[in-house]
Amino acid sequence: MAKQATSRVDKLLSSMGYGSRSEVARMAKAGGLVLDGVRLSDVTKRLPVTADLPRRMSVEGAALDPVAGLVILLNKPLGMTCSHKETGTLVYEILPERWRRRSPAISTIGRLDKQTSGLLLLTDDGDLLHRVISPKRHVKKTYRAKLARPLNGTEAALFAAGTLMLEGEEKPLAPAELQVISPCEALLTVTEGRYHQVRRMFAATGNHVEELHREALGGLTLPDGMAPGDWKLLDEAGIASIFADGSADPMHPAP
Repeated sequence: MAKQATSRVDKLLSSMGYGSRSEVARMAKAGGLVLDGVRLSDVTKRLPVTADLPRRMSVEGAALDPVAGLVILLNKPLGMTCSHKETGTLVYEILPERWRRRSPAISTIGRLDKQTSGLLLLTDDGDLLHRVISPKRHVKKTYRAKLARPLNGTEAALFAAGTLMLEGEEKPLAPAELQVISPCEALLTVTEGRYHQVRRMFAATGNHVEELHREALGGLTLPDGMAPGDWKLLDEAGIASIFADGSADPMHPAP
């Protein structure tokens, strides 16, 4: 059985973005930390880092944020960027301000470009991040594409063949599934995450993607009514659903 991780109170809260260790100590001295209904004044006290801490501990009258292992489902709006290297508003700015100071840092699981909206996951769980984006896992990603011109009828067979070579690349794409919605709209499910892959696939057929929205990642979809910019924390069932559509997850194989 794995040994339960523990942490000093000041170190834990500092890593969760509540402030420096000295700021946490001042918070405790002022009566701002409560654990199991009792004021917590000794910030050098070591606590087991368990998932139930947010139910047991409050910081300045509010429940403690979730501890490490956050997985956030976001309906990414258009015009926001996932990369710190690009200009513009970052998706991280949607989240609570102190979450941007957490360590380990919260990162996006893969990226959606500025002009792509829809399902985006963010996490501070590095193992999960790599399980989802690893090419060996074949996690499916489904996009709704609205096109500038009508489909010509050859796209489904071309994408499914596993022979399409994108310009400037030396390896063909893995087979992908196209579902036609209307003459100028389709769902495309891919298992890779190459640079601007969906846009480039349609460009290879002589078409242009005017709107692109990610609808699903594995077996996970956006909840009904989740507006652009809305987010929620995923529970274990939500995380498991990523791999529930047949996507391989060797670290957590199906029974």
